[in-house]
Amino acid sequence: MSYGSGPDASLDRPVRLLALGLVLAFSIFLLRMVQLQVIESEDLALRSARNSVRTVRVDAPRGDILERDGDVLALTRPAFGVQVIPSELRREEVAYAVLGRLLDDEPEVLRERVGSPRGRARYQPVRLGGDVGFSQYAALRAHLFAMPGVVTDVRARREYAGGALAAHVLGTLGEVTREQLATRPYAGYRPGDFVGTSGVEKLLEATLRGRTGGRNVVVDVSGREVEEIAEIAPLKGGTVVLTLDVDLQRAARDALANAEPPLPGGALVALDPRNGDILALVSYPSFDPNDFAAGVGADLWEGLRSDPWKPLQNRAVAGQYPPGSTYKPLVAAAALEDGILRTGDRFFCPGHFRLGRRTYRCWKREGHGWMDVRDALKYSCDVFFYQVGLKLGIDRMAHYARAFGFGRASGSPFPDEHSGLVPTREWKERRFKEPWMDGETVSASIGQGFNLVTPLQLAVAFAALAGDGTVYEPRLTLSLFDRDGALVEQPPARVRGRVPVAAKQLALVRDGLEAVVMESGGTGGRARVADARIAGKTGTAQVVALKHTEGLEDDEVPVRHRDHAWFAAFAPVDAPEIVVVVLVEHGGGGGAVAAPLAQQVLATFFAERGPASEVARAD
Repeated sequence: MSYGSGPDASLDRPVRLLALGLVLAFSIFLLRMVQLQVIESEDLALRSARNSVRTVRVDAPRGDILERDGDVLALTRPAFGVQVIPSELRREEVAYAVLGRLLDDEPEVLRERVGSPRGRARYQPVRLGGDVGFSQYAALRAHLFAMPGVVTDVRARREYAGGALAAHVLGTLGEVTREQLATRPYAGYRPGDFVGTSGVEKLLEATLRGRTGGRNVVVDVSGREVEEIAEIAPLKGGTVVLTLDVDLQRAARDALANAEPPLPGGALVALDPRNGDILALVSYPSFDPNDFAAGVGADLWEGLRSDPWKPLQNRAVAGQYPPGSTYKPLVAAAALEDGILRTGDRFFCPGHFRLGRRTYRCWKREGHGWMDVRDALKYSCDVFFYQVGLKLGIDRMAHYARAFGFGRASGSPFPDEHSGLVPTREWKERRFKEPWMDGETVSASIGQGFNLVTPLQLAVAFAALAGDGTVYEPRLTLSLFDRDGALVEQPPARVRGRVPVAAKQLALVRDGLEAVVMESGGTGGRARVADARIAGKTGTAQVVALKHTEGLEDDEVPVRHRDHAWFAAFAPVDAPEIVVVVLVEHGGGGGAVAAPLAQQVLATFFAERGPASEVARAD
């Protein structure tokens, strides 16, 4: 029998060929695996590292902030930056040496700034420079081939055109906090985003913030972008137009900053009495908000925070001071309206006033003689108002003061605005568990004692006094536009109320205030502007009791014990278009120190307005 010639023998050969093919294919796969994983592994790893896809976030420019005539106060510009990605850093010695040379910094300092991150932190970029010059940026780009792991970027950077010009109005930026990220208004924000932390930047964050974009790019081992895969363009924020007049704002800033001798601190507010528009608002000393645009340094922040003169405080809205003699026009208006004081009534001023066992002095030691209400305002006679105040009483005085806007926030958009204080009998009983004394009414009648006001509140009160008695909320935003330039909103002027004083009584007070500035002997003569009719009132507010400074020359009194200087004015008298209030902390006499500063702002206003102004009175 032959075993190789049967039918099964015909199938044996194909099976053997199939098995041989399988062994051969497996051998080829095995050899390729050895080649890839052993022989070529290093080369393949390098090649895989050469190109990678990276998502690059593109910051959105914040919207512009403009003043009322279109001048730019805040804008966004490109800022060139450099970062290190620790996980991609290959030749550290070379990278830090080149970076040190290009950034003008010590390599070891840069190395310490990056540190030795572990875990996921190795893949997070560390920013070494956030606003390098263009020449540095170009040099960095040219050397990226030698510094794997070093990348450059261009981000949106806030810039304030006037520096400290309107710092307390515009406000500051800062990184969004963890607490904010947990709240609804900050939904969609990410750690590292910059948001408004004060002023208009915070108040109108929703309008000013843009929409972040992004790019997916292919980068090589040097960090160079090889190809862009996709992009979502960022969208700029909306535009805000403020009521500020940049010329008046600059005049106000210069008046305070360049005063001789230098001032320890102060504030200046200018309003349009026809609608409450804030034309200028300056607090001094100030700061440069540009220092906050990319994150304020620890040393600078500590310096600002610990400065005894508090440059970060907005004195115009958060500083509370006794109003001094600027309070007298309100007392006069209240007494005239209540019938306690009539036009022809006169009081004699011998230079002092006796109440019980205590003697209250007039600022003019020899006295003013016989005074009616017009003369008492013109010469700022204390004795006249001592007697009027006693007749009026503290509670009626408080009633009218509140009607003029004292003792409550003015309704301005500033979140840090303080309310001041208007004392009453009930308030003292509740606060101190003591009855009100007539001597306290004497002090209150000339704006001393417990009375406290902010410069903005005083400006609101004088705006009502200058006009028809309407009390307006201070308005800061004139217009809001979306990112396409379409008008979104024009906030209207808002009326808070009217003072309960008849027009003829207000006219009598205005007449006396015009005499303060325009007539010989008036205490506010240093506020005059050629060919302009100006009304105003000086004020000198005591900081400590007279016994602490008696017998000392002015320059011997410690600065913090010196009187505050006030001046409040409006013009033109017949149809007022501007109110100016100046406060100089520890400055001394209002007529000598504060009035000349107001004069500088009024002079700018009339130069800007021109002699033939046809400005229409607001409805």
